[in-house]
Amino acid sequence: MTTNNSESSHDFIRDIINDDLRTNKYDGRVHTRFPPEPNGYLHIGHAKSICLNFGIAADFNGLCNLRFDDTNPVKEEQEYIDSIIEDVHWLGFDWEGRLYYASDYFEQMYQYAVQLIEAGKAYVDELSAEEIRDYRGTLTKPGKQSPYRGRSTEENLDLFRRMRAGEFPDGSRVLRAKIDMASRNLNMRDPVMYRILHAGHPRTGDKWCIYPLYDWAHGLEDSIEGITHSICTLEFEDHRPLYDWFLDELDIYHPRQIEFARLNLTCTVLSKRMLLELVQEGRVNGWDDPRMPTISGLRRRGYTPESIRDFARRIGVAKTDSTIDIALLEHSLREDLNRRAQRVMGVLRPLRVVIENYPEGQVEEMDAVNNPEDPGAGMRKVPFSRVLYIEREDFREDPPNKFFRLAPGREVRLRYAYFITCVGVVKDEKTGGVVELRCTYDPATRGGDAPDGRKVKATLHWVSAEHALEAEVRLYDHLFSRENPTDVEGGADFKDYLNPNSLEILTSCRVESGLAGAKPGSRYQFERQGYFCVDPDSSAGKLVFNRTVSLRDTWARIEKRER
Repeated sequence: MTTNNSESSHDFIRDIINDDLRTNKYDGRVHTRFPPEPNGYLHIGHAKSICLNFGIAADFNGLCNLRFDDTNPVKEEQEYIDSIIEDVHWLGFDWEGRLYYASDYFEQMYQYAVQLIEAGKAYVDELSAEEIRDYRGTLTKPGKQSPYRGRSTEENLDLFRRMRAGEFPDGSRVLRAKIDMASRNLNMRDPVMYRILHAGHPRTGDKWCIYPLYDWAHGLEDSIEGITHSICTLEFEDHRPLYDWFLDELDIYHPRQIEFARLNLTCTVLSKRMLLELVQEGRVNGWDDPRMPTISGLRRRGYTPESIRDFARRIGVAKTDSTIDIALLEHSLREDLNRRAQRVMGVLRPLRVVIENYPEGQVEEMDAVNNPEDPGAGMRKVPFSRVLYIEREDFREDPPNKFFRLAPGREVRLRYAYFITCVGVVKDEKTGGVVELRCTYDPATRGGDAPDGRKVKATLHWVSAEHALEAEVRLYDHLFSRENPTDVEGGADFKDYLNPNSLEILTSCRVESGLAGAKPGSRYQFERQGYFCVDPDSSAGKLVFNRTVSLRDTWARIEKRER
């Protein structure tokens, strides 16, 4: 099992677990679980929970289950189950055969419900959903008892069995716990345990037409599996009394529920409902769109599991809600990719350069460093010839102050190659735009240094026109232009803040010839450009790269300023 950090973690949840171990509360055991609902793809917020639950199990030599809370067949699909399994594995965690489903326990849950009915603690209600909401009351107004609350045990048992048998239509009856309609906690005002839903289930088919609600199923699943610490996000804090009530009334094994603050991240949304809207409305290209905060989207964009685990370690675990700057996530990614990504040269917006005094037909191989952060990464050969491509933005015909790159009459260094000087400019006759530069080179500067000691103020990346590969490059930016897109005003919708510039596609880029055959998922640093990943859309004749993240590190500048 992979832990979620490389150094000892410390937080209030681990403090609680340490106290329980000292008192031998669970016979020295630590057993957690990650319980996703298979109604969408996992996102970076789930990654925090995955790292926490599996990380705690690893830190305390315990166990962690993967369990699907598949209690709503209308919204659940096998596609989501498959994607969740893939995502958890990709993050580096293994449940070691402990893969469970709420549906594994449907019969046992039903029998537990019968037990509560027999104890006079549950009843069948025929109020409509709207009436139940109305009878529930408010935070300042107590609820009203349902007229069906006083039914006899025998009548409730009969109706519940008939509900299971499929005698009643959807929504006509529910099973409710009989607790306290005047409770200050609205969750304790006779919550619904079962609803009628004539829908086929991905795993149980048509066997069931009544399905448990999460508050009823949650604690039972934890109890059946022998979970010691049921770690939930903060919105379940008010549900904990109900979690405890069900287990206490049934008098069964009782895990401990602990709540922590969920992840909120700037410039994105972490709501499955909202993400589903973006997918269904075609605002993004599927759940794995590299602009999405889903784990599959991050993976396709080029994120590493190590960077996500490092991010989870950095943000830690808190008891109160806060919003994390997305720059910290990108910082963790840059630090990881800086260590592992091979450097290459790629020209995104090519400008043709002809070196007039370089011999026609001659090709040299220049020595280039694969990764200066990793001495073991070695060197590679990069072909150099008379005609090159440089970045269009690296040339200005009329350069402004402090522009030190190429301009008429100016000398610059080509990375790993020679000094060149611009001696002429070729323009399009119709548009007047620059289409080609005419340059000369100094043969004595091979390798990038001048023997006479003269200096230049700029070093440019380049590729040989004869040898370069054509590529499509997709430049991704934040999906939303607003830090908090859910903080809407004046009837606006969160989708109103979608960033219109979140994707720019460049189709005539040029990259080093050594990238021929690069496999999808391979990560590179395009020198001076950023980190890029080969997209699955690539084929034998077409390379497609996603920009994972730029080189500019906002978080590093923030840290430097604070220091």
